[in-house]
Formats: sequence, structure tokens, C-alpha cells
Amino acid sequence: MTELNGVMMQYFQWYLPNDGIHWQQIQAEAPALADAGFTALWLPPAYKGHAGIDDVGYSPYDLFDLGEFEQKGAVRTKYGTREEYLAAVWAVQAVGMQVYADVVFSHKTGGDVDETLKAVPVDRDDRNQAIGPMQSIQACTTFTFPGRNSKYSNLTWTGQHFDSVHHNLLQPDDSKIYGTKPKTFETELNHYYGSEEFQLACAIDTDHPTVQEELKRWGEWIVDTTGIDGFRFEGANHVRPTFFSEWLAHVRRYARRKLFAVGDYWAEDVEALHSFISRTGGQLALFDVPLHYNFHRASRAGGHFDLRRLLFGTLMREQPPLAVTFVENHNSQPLRTLESVVEPWFKPLAYALILLRREGYPCVFYGDYYGGHYVAQGRDRQPHEIWLNSHRFLIDKFLYARKHYAHGPQYDYFDHPDCLGWTRLGTPEFPKAMAVVLSDAAAGAKWMEVGKPNAIFRDLTEHIPVVVRTNDAGWGDFWCLGGSVSVWVEV
Repeated sequence: MTELNGVMMQYFQWYLPNDGIHWQQIQAEAPALADAGFTALWLPPAYKGHAGIDDVGYSPYDLFDLGEFEQKGAVRTKYGTREEYLAAVWAVQAVGMQVYADVVFSHKTGGDVDETLKAVPVDRDDRNQAIGPMQSIQACTTFTFPGRNSKYSNLTWTGQHFDSVHHNLLQPDDSKIYGTKPKTFETELNHYYGSEEFQLACAIDTDHPTVQEELKRWGEWIVDTTGIDGFRFEGANHVRPTFFSEWLAHVRRYARRKLFAVGDYWAEDVEALHSFISRTGGQLALFDVPLHYNFHRASRAGGHFDLRRLLFGTLMREQPPLAVTFVENHNSQPLRTLESVVEPWFKPLAYALILLRREGYPCVFYGDYYGGHYVAQGRDRQPHEIWLNSHRFLIDKFLYARKHYAHGPQYDYFDHPDCLGWTRLGTPEFPKAMAVVLSDAAAGAKWMEVGKPNAIFRDLTEHIPVVVRTNDAGWGDFWCLGGSVSVWVEV
């Protein structure tokens, strides 16, 4: 998508109300989003979760229930019904945007029947180390999906389809992790905690032939049913990498089209991301989590972050074709378990960087575009009222600039700890040039080449009312206000 200057939006935030109108909202908003310059929407999980209408979608119960069956207390999901979901997908595609479905392959939760299993308790910090003998436990690992009554699939999931669980009903206060098979945890994964194979609830055994067959069958079904254009995989670091490449190869062959794919691998260490990319043969992109953390730290540094290092240790710098760049998401927003907020004053700078450079496939967060308000429990177990600032005015400006000006050669001026700049020189199809300047401290200026002699540039952000004129050689003195960004476009 980067060669097309594609931009996706994560069209949800964690604390949306459970009013069931989200799919309807997407259908209504699709034309305006396409006009603004978005080319794809990443939608929240569409299937039934353990908590029914209260489930954000990351506690998956039944992948085949898109809000069609009376299960977990309701027919609809948090976001609406199957019919409304399909209508939303097709409305988005009708205005020229793609749709990416959110998928969880790491675990299932909310089983229908308890089951007695043989399992071994393991050390939470090193899951390859047993902390007790094999024993009988009781776990909710049988999934019969009674509301669906075998429609679309007749598989009953049982303990044999999972390789670890996080509960033992024989000991209600027990929170140990249990390996349900006499085997080690997956060695393909990052070795945090010995292995990151277990995430929560009932961890899916992707080595099991029946599981592989069922998930491939679901992939065929979801493509046929919805016509989606790609996938976002939750918790990619909790599933063996080769499963993704095998599954994607199968579904892409079946669909006879590329199908975009991006994994959620929440690791600040870029080397872990490189390793995953290598193990998957580059078959899916990854969110640039290290870049997000650089934004987070810079926004908290009060102008003392060295902006020259802003791209160090990031996929945007080291593997740009496979970098999905973002500023904020549902994991990092206030009160979430991975809270790492980028402060509001810095977000325009961060969005300018991901939207107006040639590297990466940028993703705009719903909460940053529309703003938001919610009350939720924090780590102190107390309720907190949160307001999310809308940055739509400037994001729309950046989207316009990306579409019309962010083309051609890129010259970087990353030569000052507090002030960065770069230029885009245009192409025959998009001949107008652009210069971007940002500062995390005092007002700054950059002497930069735009390749347009004696041309006039205006600040698209409207922060600076005067114009800049380039010299006979196509250089100009472009500037910005303190703690701000200016986008200078050729008139």
C-alpha cells in the first residue's frame, strides 16, 4: 500500500459503548473517510466473544458467529449484527477503501462444558519449567456452540485442541498456567517467560491437525462471506510464526488475491520483530511498536529528547516495506494494560512523521481522529474519567498533503536534537513539492532543498500565516513554531 500512499484507520477504540451501532456508524461514515484520504479500515473483531455484547472482541468464543446466533446472552455483538457488519464492509468497499478483519488465533475463552484434563503446572516466568507433577484438573475447554447448532462448522473443540490453560476449577483461587500436554511450549516463539505461547484462557494448539484444518476452513468461510481485503492478527507473538505463513498461503491461494496481513507483535525490541519477519518469510507486516515508544518517550521528555534518534531501532527505518506505523492504539490508550500514551501536544508531530514520509504504511487511531470520552477502572482499581483529544483538523490536513504532495524523492534534515525537517520533491504526476518542519522545543527553521526555484510555499497547517519563497537554486528557509509542526506546500 505504501507505493499508493495508502492510509488505514483503526476504526475503534477500546472503550466504545456497547450500543450495537458501530457497524451502522461505519456504513454512514465511509464516504467521508474515503474523501478525507483513507484507503483502508481495520475493524474490530466481528465475531462473538465470551462477554457477549460487552466483549471488545479479544476474548473470542465463536469465530463463525458474526452476530447471527443467540449465544453469550445475545444475538448481536458489541458492534451489531451479522447483517450490519456485512453492510458496513460492502459500504466501505463501495467507496474504494479496503477492509481488514481483526482475528485472534492465540486462544479461545468462554467454553460451554467443563472437562477433566491431565496437566502440568508451570512456572509463570519460565513456562518450560514444571512446578509440580502431572495432575488432574478441571477446565472449561469444551466448546459446543449450542446456539449455532453446527451451522458453518460441526467441530466441537475439546481439551485436545489446546496446549495450555490458565485455570483449574477444582481450585477456584488457582491462577497457575497448566500445560495440558506432555510437551514443551512452542520453541519458535520469543523466549520471554521461556515461551510466549500462552497468552490467556485456553491457548490454541496450532500444531494440532484438526485445529489447522478448522482455522483454514474458517479463513475460506470469512473470505467468501464478507469479501474482506486482509487481516490484522492479535497477539502474533503468542502463535508460532510459521502457522501464520502457512495459513496465509492457504487462504490467499483460496481467495486468488493477495490479502493484506499485519501482525500485532507488542515488543519494543526491534530485533524481536526482525526475527518474526524472518520466520514468516515477510508474509505479513508488523505494527512498528518501537516507533510508538519513541513517540511516547519524546512526548514525555519536555523537549529533552534527541529527535535525531526518533527513528532509531524502528521498523520504519530498518524494514519500511513491512512497517505499519502508528501513534496510538487500543493497547496504549489511557487505562489499558499497555498504557503508553503519546501526549496530545506531540501527536501532530508524530502524525506528520508517519503520514508525510515515504516509509511505512500509516495507521490512524480512531480515538485520535474523533476524540472520545469514557470512564473506566485504572490500575489503582478506581474509576477514572478520560477525555481523548480530537486531532482531526490536522490529520485531515496531513491526509490531503499525503495525497497531493507526499511524492517523489525525499531529502532528510535530521541534524538537530530539537528540530527535524524533510522535503518531498514531487513526480511528473504530482509535481508540487512539500517541506515539513517540526520542533519539540523552541521555534525552529531548516534551510532545505525542494527543487523548485523561485517558488512560493504556504503552511498547510495554518500555524504560520506568511509564505516562504525559494531561491534560484530551489532552496528555502522553512520554519515552525515551538512544540509544533508546519507543512509547507508549493502554491
